[in-house]
Amino acid sequence: MKCGRALLCSLVAGLTLFGSATCPAAESESRQAAIPTYSYEVVSRLRFDRENFTQGLEIYDGRLYVSSGLYGESMIRVYDFPAMEEMQSVPIDPRIFAEGLTVIDNRLVVLSWRERVMLVYSLPDLSLLGQSALPGQGWGATHSGSTLWFSDGSHYLYSANMSNDGTLNRLPVMLEGGPLRNLNELEWVDGEIWANVWQTDEIARIDPVTGKVVGLIDLSGLLPEEDRLRDTDVLNGIAIDPVTESIWVTGKRWPWLFEITLEKRAD
Repeated sequence: MKCGRALLCSLVAGLTLFGSATCPAAESESRQAAIPTYSYEVVSRLRFDRENFTQGLEIYDGRLYVSSGLYGESMIRVYDFPAMEEMQSVPIDPRIFAEGLTVIDNRLVVLSWRERVMLVYSLPDLSLLGQSALPGQGWGATHSGSTLWFSDGSHYLYSANMSNDGTLNRLPVMLEGGPLRNLNELEWVDGEIWANVWQTDEIARIDPVTGKVVGLIDLSGLLPEEDRLRDTDVLNGIAIDPVTESIWVTGKRWPWLFEITLEKRAD
């Protein structure tokens, strides 16, 4: 395939060549002090399309990008933010189960689950530019500058600097000395990586240098019982508004996006 821009070439070449360097400081960490835990306050909420089996969530250039999963139903939806009027929807190959997404250098990156590929789209038209092999399953994705971060459901986070050679590095995530598994949707927030922990109401705040969990956010009770239907699924989806720096969260088949602030719990 021909690469329209250097980023796509780096994505394709870099992630096909899988490097497994591991952070020595994180690997050797045996014990960690008790970490702070946080509750939340709902500041506001916005109506959200229940059709979204939300996997990835990102606010970019005044738009909310959502990757919705499931085989035969996977879709990218784009909403004017915060008006939440749907602007565009692009179906994904029905053989692919879409997972997390993020935006790097005006390119939308969407991970897949068992297919182990990463799809790259141009913005704002969402034309498919190509795809790259992943070293394993794709779950959540985020970025910091030119560095792509993603998860695979294990206790590892993976990163690759796309402005360099794209070599992939692996970082173990540790909670109080033990591995924290089921890392799912990711978001870069003020120098930390926030990760939904699948099948829980928790978000882990992770130091991207050491891999230590430096805080846990308990979002139990966020979605009221009266808003739950038979197909309502787990908490999943974190997005920071780059303009206001507000934090928005949601879940799979949820009818709301919630803007939250954190409240630290007493020790």
